[in-house]
Amino acid sequence: AGEKVGIVGHSGGGKSTITKLLMRFVDISAGAILIDGQDIRQIAQDDLRKAVSYIPQEPVLFHRTIRENIAYGSPLATEKDIVKSSERAYAHEFISNLPQGYNTLVGERGVKLSGGERQRVAIARAMLKNAPILMLDEATSSLDSVSEFYIQQAFTELMEGKTTIVIAHRLSTIQKMDRIIVLDEGRITEEGTHQELLAKKGIYTDLWEHQTGG
Repeated sequence: AGEKVGIVGHSGGGKSTITKLLMRFVDISAGAILIDGQDIRQIAQDDLRKAVSYIPQEPVLFHRTIRENIAYGSPLATEKDIVKSSERAYAHEFISNLPQGYNTLVGERGVKLSGGERQRVAIARAMLKNAPILMLDEATSSLDSVSEFYIQQAFTELMEGKTTIVIAHRLSTIQKMDRIIVLDEGRITEEGTHQELLAKKGIYTDLWEHQTGG
């Protein structure tokens, strides 16, 4: 609990499968997944998902207003709560500049917003929900570098005091994790901090050198 874990590896290594298993979109056929010693198959799916804030690579927005999309996981949230979460997610400014502000309809799957804007609405939603477990699956992939800088600041705040699992292709996003797990063909092949993994000169080092141009 409270640990920040990064998960990396080549495409097809099993990273996204882990999120599917943790959210129980699929169930495991052997072994067990425990949270605080409880097997997640013994917990109602609703209760499990209430404990997790999940931000996927392509956030799901509904054809409703921005306000409703942010408050989706927190139906009792006040207007003040919604605005505060948006500010922390660096979304308030762009929302305020829309003709109808928080009453703007986002279109089917959020088509009226850019990728970065959709992502920030999803982050505001997660900040408002404030669940104890936070799972980010490639959550900054659709952002330009300026947005990514702001979002990283927002994530640092969002992760405070939470158990965090970050799946990343961009290794720059997980350097500061407490522990990084390297997956290869569905198996954990390496784990440690950023510096410990670089010293092993294994898969992580190859990925790092590839991304940083050596």
